[in-house]
Amino acid sequence: MAVTGFWIRQVQWPLMEVVKENRTRPYMQELKLAQHLSKDMLEWRQREKLVKLLDHAVHNVAAYEPYRSTWREYREAPERFVQKLPILDKTHFRRNAEQYLSKNIRPDKLIANRTGGSTGEPTRFYLDRPTVERYEAARWLGLSWHGIRIGDPCVMLWGSPLELNQQQARTYRFKERWLKNRLLLSAYELDERRLDTQLKLIRRFRPAYLYGYASALYTLSQMMLARGVTLGIPLKAVVSTAESLHEHQRRALEAAFAAPVVNEYGARDGGIIAYQCQAGNMHAFSENSYLEVVDPLTRIPVFPGVPGALLVTGLHNTSMPRLRYQLGDVVALSGKSCPCPVSFPLLETIDGREDDMFISQNGQYVHGHYFNHIVRNLDSFRTFQIVQHEPQRLSLRLVKEPERFLPADEARLLAGIRSALGEVSVQVSYVEHIPPSSSGKVRYAIRECPLTSALPPE
Repeated sequence: MAVTGFWIRQVQWPLMEVVKENRTRPYMQELKLAQHLSKDMLEWRQREKLVKLLDHAVHNVAAYEPYRSTWREYREAPERFVQKLPILDKTHFRRNAEQYLSKNIRPDKLIANRTGGSTGEPTRFYLDRPTVERYEAARWLGLSWHGIRIGDPCVMLWGSPLELNQQQARTYRFKERWLKNRLLLSAYELDERRLDTQLKLIRRFRPAYLYGYASALYTLSQMMLARGVTLGIPLKAVVSTAESLHEHQRRALEAAFAAPVVNEYGARDGGIIAYQCQAGNMHAFSENSYLEVVDPLTRIPVFPGVPGALLVTGLHNTSMPRLRYQLGDVVALSGKSCPCPVSFPLLETIDGREDDMFISQNGQYVHGHYFNHIVRNLDSFRTFQIVQHEPQRLSLRLVKEPERFLPADEARLLAGIRSALGEVSVQVSYVEHIPPSSSGKVRYAIRECPLTSALPPE
């Protein structure tokens, strides 16, 4: 694979820059220089980009034109102006997407995209090439912190491209293999019967790193640890993305692959937001996005260190600006600095999706990670899925560890659930496995009722 990597770096990418005017590497160079700037300089640069974006939005985007006069008043304080804008949730955006397209935008300059729809109806939106290339630049910069270069061979554990027909899927895999040096393995096909074949494919390909869903990487690591087998390949890193990476998963990945585990945080509709550095901290790419964290109910900004709903304003997508876009994730910003050389601001925690956050009988938030911690301390269960249908009604699906199962552990688990949520009804069922969603991801905690439904009346 060394020849393919050399070809990609030395021939293919320079050609793309000349023929297609691809600017991923120049944008990456910008980020490389910016990552060592002072905190004040990074904030100044972000503010300048925010002002430019807001100027464009109030003059060219129907959804934001009503705020033009307010913008004139607050132009010197863009952060205060942003807080006067409504939060853009996915439901509103889906229903009014055309209102967010810039005037006079050429259709041939738009790149259509959509979310996977793993938590509901897919969200369709448009990006432009500079925005896509800046997101890619952020990913490659984050990977470079761990010695990974453009063109390095990668095994990717991913969901199948379900929106493609067979011919398109073959073309997609061909491009991934020969134009990106990536071998794709389906997250749907990770099971004991196929393990030997999959390990043989990985060993033959000799990747420099693995990249994929946290749950898919974890499933592979569990099967390898149970068999007592290794890849026998020195990996630069195992990169987890698209899902929350739990501590027990990180430990299993480190044990199975004997490599550093790196967390990538991003979303199709939010871009590459943050990357883990060698010191273990998550750096947010402030050159690309302006981030806010607000209380999920009051919508009031919270202090650094306090988890809340993440709002993302992409700083470069002038084709379809989405200001204060509610990504659906719960995170906490950090006011701390990192001992590593990178100056980009930190995220203190990434707690998963808002849909993973449960509501107790007395109106308190309980994150799905809480149930994960309980299950990990009980040897009886291999995995689980808990769903809150209503504040007082839940269902719990459990997969047994046959050799270690103790009936009393079910009672302990239910007691832990009720200690956090109150006297709720829990319907328990035992299943052979928890299937992934249509996107290939496995969700362990799902809330189907609104967060407000358990709050006492005022």
